[in-house]
Amino acid sequence: MNFLKFYKAFLIVSFVSFCLVSCGGGGGDDDDPYVPPTPTEIIPSNLTLDITIVGKDAINANGDGSGTIKCVASATDAVKYEFRFGVGDVVENASGIAEYTFTEEGTNSHTVYVFAYSSTDHSINTAEQISVYVEPFSFNELVWSDEFNVDGSPNTSNWTYDLGNGDWGWGNNEAQYYTNRSDNVIVEDGMLKITAKKENYQGYEYTSTRMKTQDKFDFTYGKVEVKAKLPQGVGTWPAIWMLGSDFWTNTWPACGEIDIMEHVGYDQGNIHSSLHTTSSSGATNNTSTKYISDVSTAFHVYGVEWTSEKIVFTVDGEAYYTYGPSNKTSANWPFDSNQFIILNIAMGGTWGGVNGIDSNFTESTMEIDYVRVYQ
Repeated sequence: MNFLKFYKAFLIVSFVSFCLVSCGGGGGDDDDPYVPPTPTEIIPSNLTLDITIVGKDAINANGDGSGTIKCVASATDAVKYEFRFGVGDVVENASGIAEYTFTEEGTNSHTVYVFAYSSTDHSINTAEQISVYVEPFSFNELVWSDEFNVDGSPNTSNWTYDLGNGDWGWGNNEAQYYTNRSDNVIVEDGMLKITAKKENYQGYEYTSTRMKTQDKFDFTYGKVEVKAKLPQGVGTWPAIWMLGSDFWTNTWPACGEIDIMEHVGYDQGNIHSSLHTTSSSGATNNTSTKYISDVSTAFHVYGVEWTSEKIVFTVDGEAYYTYGPSNKTSANWPFDSNQFIILNIAMGGTWGGVNGIDSNFTESTMEIDYVRVYQ
């Protein structure tokens, strides 16, 4: 073998040996585990948003008053859509189709956003501003009433009573003893008459009546109107109000209280409308006052309109106080369940008795022409 042939043979053997060492055979441990390639980012494109306002036409430019809109979104490479309606409400789906109803009354501007997401969770978004009309609530159907047209005791199908002083659970350190005697409550001449009297009775110096529709009638949402002429005298505390029907298990103030009208005799003429909730009870912050010069000499209609969105207090049909927190919680809005109606005159107590009771007081009456509930 000459040198050239030997050198070629050496190169061939060396190359084969290198391959065997470098490439190896099966069964050995792999010091470099397999790492899959990083997926390519998928970003949606061509996002469109089409919004239809239900009932919109040449006459109703902002819809038919239902407040309902229908949204259709589409984007290339999108697998999920998220609609945001500018009031904290969100709808997610894969179809890109959503329906939503606004509840703020009147014509209001809203911005609707939509986000389109890809399989790699990358997104793009767009938005459209629209004006939508929501017809105000109108409670026109009379669902319950007492017109007090039959003389004698109030209708037992409509009313029951709290009896006693209430110091054991429902009183406010008041001075009266509540009864259902005709001396304190009677229907005469088409009027319900609740009379607070100075007299010794069951160990107390005053008597009165607290009547209620509990277990007879309660409701959720509606309009209440009570036509009344109020008593007078320092120490009197008449009230037309409502209480959550579940107060035995959902104890006050968690059950919610709606005070349609309260009046204290030492502040003659100022009527008060208030809400009591877990977030604002006792000396509530949710209250308003209106002065009416002839509350004890003339009849006025004290009312409330209660919806899922707000509570509006009225006098003679004119709204003067509205309560409706934008972020409703159980603490500030326990007003999505039944309430019943209460009518009473307290004497003295934590509010009515701030200036004591007039020593010359003998008796005074709250007259009520009707109580009506509409839905």
